[in-house]
Amino acid sequence: MKKISIEKKYYLNSFGTDSSRVHQFDQQSINALTAAYHSGRPLLVRGDPGTGKSQLARAAAEALGWQFLSTVVTAHTEVQDLWYHFDTVNRLGRAQLMGAMYSHAKKSDDEKKNELEEQLCPKKFISPGVLWWAYDWDSALRHCQGSKHRQYAPESVHKFGNEFSTTEKEDLPEKIRDPQGVVLLIDEIDKADSDLPNSLLETLDCKRFDVPWINEAVGGKDKSKNQLVIITTNEERQLPPAFLRRCLVLNLNLPEKKEALKELLIERGQAHFADKVEPDVMALAADQLIEDRQLSKDYGYKPPGQAEYLDILRVLQSVDGEEAQRKMLEDIQDFALRKHPEMEPSEKKSD
Repeated sequence: MKKISIEKKYYLNSFGTDSSRVHQFDQQSINALTAAYHSGRPLLVRGDPGTGKSQLARAAAEALGWQFLSTVVTAHTEVQDLWYHFDTVNRLGRAQLMGAMYSHAKKSDDEKKNELEEQLCPKKFISPGVLWWAYDWDSALRHCQGSKHRQYAPESVHKFGNEFSTTEKEDLPEKIRDPQGVVLLIDEIDKADSDLPNSLLETLDCKRFDVPWINEAVGGKDKSKNQLVIITTNEERQLPPAFLRRCLVLNLNLPEKKEALKELLIERGQAHFADKVEPDVMALAADQLIEDRQLSKDYGYKPPGQAEYLDILRVLQSVDGEEAQRKMLEDIQDFALRKHPEMEPSEKKSD
């Protein structure tokens, strides 16, 4: 088994639409990723919004040179959505259209039957989901090429749009070659009903599932490769105990003590904007965020966190000089941090 290796400080050259965004691995995160990989268990990442839970997965994939796969869970997500999507509506519509066309066609019954079977072949209407790509890359690629109704494909395929031309399908294996490893992110699992985590237990344990439409099994121990499954939660809903027992858990909550929190925020700020935001302004922004976190807690709201702090610094870098940045911070802090009406400054309430 290959040992994973991640440098403690890893800077993303490009992340999303912001090329300046970076990720710094702390030793705790590296240890958790290593343990999850060698144990074969998913890593459940808990923490305040904006602490880098989702970015951890993408950064790990880039640091390891593995393929990144991701899906965001919603209240309507079912386990089948992570396995595959079968387009029953389009298949039914195609069947009705062909039935009308063949009602007056001068063809034998056998010819009609054969054409119907070919046109309505389930493989043309099935699309591999993220777990299919993670557990059996070759099979997912084959079915992705054969499907007319693709719902998901790795990021490197997105540029082709929702449909492939014949030539693009033929070239697909060259454009998304079988990777050395896979990092799979299942984001915000707490948004789903408890049925989803419970339904995932067997799949995550066995690394396989069945696809009844095509009578095919996907994955299995013999097809497993270097693999990390990272699942995030914002604690909006309690996860089932049986699911938690199957996971390793990494907590990324911000420090409670003010000095420790300020030190962490400034460290993260310097990683992103060391040459663009003045150090004293960076510290002032951290103090302001800590003050507004306490204010939010007093009102019973979710407090602002690291994401809001970095957003502020992202705005401050647009002006040069400490004085201009201090003025900008004063101008934006009310609507960047105080997001509820009763938290507005008293002079605004009296207007």
